[in-house]
Amino acid sequence: MMNRALQPTRLVTKRLGVRYQSQLVEQWKAERAHAAEAAETWKKISLYVAIPSLIAASVNAYNLYSHHVEHQKEHPPKHVKYEYINFRVRPYFWGNNSLFFNPKVNLDANEE
Repeated sequence: MMNRALQPTRLVTKRLGVRYQSQLVEQWKAERAHAAEAAETWKKISLYVAIPSLIAASVNAYNLYSHHVEHQKEHPPKHVKYEYINFRVRPYFWGNNSLFFNPKVNLDANEE
C-alpha cells in the first residue's frame, strides 16, 4: 500500500511531466520545421549557385590549360645541364631517373 502523504506529490509530478512533455514536443516540431527550411535553402544554393560555379570554373581551367599546351608546343622548355642535377652516387634499382620521372617535364639522366 502507498502512503497517503505521497499521493498528491505523485499527481503533481505527473501533471508537470505532461505539461513539460507537451512543450518539448512543440519545441521538437519547431526545430524539425526549421531544419526542413534550412535544408531546402542549402539544396537550392547547391543547385543554383555551387554547381554552375563549378562548371564555369572547370571551363575556365580547361581553356587556360589548352592555351598553355599550345604555348608549350611553340616554345619548348630548354633544359640546362648542371653538374648537381641528376647526380647519382649509386644507381636506383628502377633505373637512372627519379621514381616520378616525366619525359615531358624532367631532364633525362641518361642523356649526356
